[in-house]
Amino acid sequence: RALGSSARSAREDSWLKSLFVRKVDPRKDAHSNLLAKRETSSLYKLQFHNVKPECLEAYNKLCQEVLPKIHEEKHYPCALVGTWNTWYGEQDQAVHLWRYEGGYPALNEVMSKLRQNKEFTEFRKERGNMLLSRKNQLLLEFSFWNEPVPRDGPNIYELRSYQLRPGTMIEWGNYWARAIRFRQDNNEAVGGFFSQIGQLYMVHHLWAYKDLQTREDIRNAAWHKPGWDELVYYTVPLIQEMESRIMIPLKISPLQ
Repeated sequence: RALGSSARSAREDSWLKSLFVRKVDPRKDAHSNLLAKRETSSLYKLQFHNVKPECLEAYNKLCQEVLPKIHEEKHYPCALVGTWNTWYGEQDQAVHLWRYEGGYPALNEVMSKLRQNKEFTEFRKERGNMLLSRKNQLLLEFSFWNEPVPRDGPNIYELRSYQLRPGTMIEWGNYWARAIRFRQDNNEAVGGFFSQIGQLYMVHHLWAYKDLQTREDIRNAAWHKPGWDELVYYTVPLIQEMESRIMIPLKISPLQ
């Protein structure tokens, strides 16, 4: 009788522990190493600048004068991927996407050189007087997404930003590695990124369309492809928040 009571007590103790102890997935590698492109070591910086409404025109003019000099300077291991104004979404907003070829060492090198650049120092000071707020994120690109390369226009761009539930980035990547094939027919997929520094568990998908009606037609067509609805069904529960921006490229943007 004592042995039976002891065994029953042990089972109950084991069951109670199972309620509070979560089994850990035995992965031995960082999520960034599992999801990012291995053949490159590029780091991306996404900047959001909220501009005083009366200053947006002057802000754009200033950026178009200064940013190409950084982009074209061979001594800076960085490239301007795209620069836009938000058309629909948060108003009076500028969005810039930079690539640092060589990862964090390249970022540090560029930042160090720019601090010694008198013209850029003056640019930042003048630009600062035009801003209401600003934020940035450091990103890696998903291994299964297109490389964001320059393209001819005119196009509008959609930046779809997803705040995922912590711990779901691998699931998101697994689903979208299959989902992206449904969105390649019209060359609309520009790039896909996930955050490393800044707001974490953030995913950004960048798309290009000829106009808003084309966007609507392409997105509706995806629902007629077998399997798309299932992938959407499984990814929606991973999302905490999502946001869509429709953006217009500035004249200096490599993505037109």
